[in-house]
Amino acid sequence: MNRSTSSNLFIKITLFAAFAVLGMGASVFAASAVEMREKSEIALRQLYRTNPGAQAIGEKALAVLVFPEIYKASFLFGFQRGDGVLYESGSARGYYNTTAASWGLQAGLQKFGYALFFMDQDALDYLNNSKGFELGSAPSLVVADSGYSSSVSTTTAQSGIYAFFFSQSGLMAGIDVQGTKITKYTPSK
Repeated sequence: MNRSTSSNLFIKITLFAAFAVLGMGASVFAASAVEMREKSEIALRQLYRTNPGAQAIGEKALAVLVFPEIYKASFLFGFQRGDGVLYESGSARGYYNTTAASWGLQAGLQKFGYALFFMDQDALDYLNNSKGFELGSAPSLVVADSGYSSSVSTTTAQSGIYAFFFSQSGLMAGIDVQGTKITKYTPSK
């Protein structure tokens, strides 16, 4: 196979895979409220088991928004989507979806999850009062990587929003939350 043919084949396979991931909305993204809560609770427990910093922040947070499964597909243009649950005082208080579009030198498929820890009322009000919360414009957003989360404590995490990523798998390097939009929705019962 010559280089031009293999490049065209790679492009076609990547585009097919991207549309397949995005087209799975009916089966992957149409989870009921009960299913969303179950997946989110499992994901949050797993995050706490593997990241003590996340657990310490979670114990102090006013609310936690958990997106257990986000699917991202890209080839020059990228798209991602997932659904999540907002917990306040241990109870589900709302359901949200996250979407993002990007462009640049990128190709691949990825599945991951993330949790947002709302540390103060201003940050939580921003989520509740916005009609399409954008992470890139959120007040005081800190993305906690493994180095940061090992040194974080409840005395340093007093305000704003902390984001923890987990369960990354797939063929794409890195994750960018800049410009990610989060919108409230109502799932089926």
